[in-house]
Amino acid sequence: MQTVQDAGALRAAIRGWRTAGQTVGFVPTMGNLHAGHFSLIRLARMRADRVIASVFVNPTQFGPNEDFDRYPRTLVQDQAGLAEHDCDLLFAPDVATMYPYGPTNTVSLRVPQITETLEGAHRPGHFDGVATVVCKLFNLVQPDLAVFGQKDFQQLKVIERMVRDLGLPVKVIGAPTQRAEDGLALSSRNQYLTSEERALAPRIHAMLVQMRELIAKGHAVSVVEQAAASQLERAGFAPDYVAIRRAEDLLPPSGEERTGLVGLVAARLGSTRLIDNLLFD
Repeated sequence: MQTVQDAGALRAAIRGWRTAGQTVGFVPTMGNLHAGHFSLIRLARMRADRVIASVFVNPTQFGPNEDFDRYPRTLVQDQAGLAEHDCDLLFAPDVATMYPYGPTNTVSLRVPQITETLEGAHRPGHFDGVATVVCKLFNLVQPDLAVFGQKDFQQLKVIERMVRDLGLPVKVIGAPTQRAEDGLALSSRNQYLTSEERALAPRIHAMLVQMRELIAKGHAVSVVEQAAASQLERAGFAPDYVAIRRAEDLLPPSGEERTGLVGLVAARLGSTRLIDNLLFD
């Protein structure tokens, strides 16, 4: 596997593949890779002739009190894992490559409406940073397809909308959330959990499953949301939100809607913020 850090080397490698008529799949990441990330690489490999992954901890999607400096940088281990999973090229740019005028002076994208709720409401500016860096990466790589995990469901929907609105020639593919045997969604932030917190963390997924069952039985959305939030609080979590939304656009469902829904949870457990979701169909 080749590792490049600058745009010229990246484009030179891709140009050779294009000349040979090969398609390119892309998996953008912030590194500290785990089995969930490698499942995205496998899916991209199934759909494209060549696979590129990027590792870039993007400063513009972190708020002033968030964990940008704390976010683990494990490039050597990431390189080994990507090579083992048949990735062709790793693009590992520095901040100057991605933001030549600096993060605070960059051209910035905003995807309206869908970014103003849930994660967007609790992390102002987060999705502006996500949309901006993903668009920059798409311009640099120019892939045929890009794979994103459904664990970050709202992020996936933001990117899908950005691609459609800007007419970018990239097929966005959502990959199923990878979970531990006890149901906990795999995440780089799980390593911050204490052993006691790790034992509690799967309750988020169990609660989402219970919410899905209650909605299928006809219970009111607001009642299910409130009950789930209360149960998580009693278990020791501090929820930011427990919500049931339309999967297509993340708007609240009407009282009659029972299909095409998704449950989404963000909650703190100790010092760690966990997110998860579950499609209800």
